Amino acid sequence: MTAEAGQRFGTGPLARAAALVHTLLVVEVLLLVGTLPGLLPLVLLGHDASNLPLLAACLVPAGPALAAALFTLRHQRLDLTELRPAALFRRGYRVNLLPVLRIWVPMLVWLAVIGVNLANLRAAGVPSWWAVLLVIVALAVTLVGANALLVTALFRFRTRDVLRLAGYFLTRTPSVPVGTLVLLAAAAGITAVFSEAVLVLLGAPFVLAFLRIGEPMIDKIQKEFTT
Repeated sequence: MTAEAGQRFGTGPLARAAALVHTLLVVEVLLLVGTLPGLLPLVLLGHDASNLPLLAACLVPAGPALAAALFTLRHQRLDLTELRPAALFRRGYRVNLLPVLRIWVPMLVWLAVIGVNLANLRAAGVPSWWAVLLVIVALAVTLVGANALLVTALFRFRTRDVLRLAGYFLTRTPSVPVGTLVLLAAAAGITAVFSEAVLVLLGAPFVLAFLRIGEPMIDKIQKEFTT
């Protein structure tokens, strides 16, 4: 009877809910710490197109921090007796730092260049349809980058294979890019109405939502591309 009670401890619905809340709180704090080097100057930046390169630079620390958060929420068991989100976050940050930066930094550079071009279309004297093309390219870069971030955070593939998988699953699992767009729209709305700081304070729930959105892609990669 005592052994059975011991096995049940920490695995019931209330315990799982408490474990999830605890994990999200820890991840939120660590996300804040991880993004703080870029968050402080980001809050001070004015909403001007000339600041887009600086905005991209401020977002560099967010990539490894988001990957570590994804890693933690994916691998943390919701068992009160086995909670170790801080250790998982540190491990996820360490193993994903360089792989994520190899994808995250070029994505930010691409988006900054596209943003600057969009802001200066009239000055450049290019046709208006060029703006539509640039927006489509920006959306493609963003969605491929989001998929690549998820793949890099959870799997060990070469960078070129990560990018191939990220592009392949845009059409293989269409619910993932659609869900990502909805999540990005929600994040943009929160930023516009409040501030970037408020969005960061909701970082852990957003990362959890992103992880749930990406589950169809994650499951297929596990079944078809891992042994």
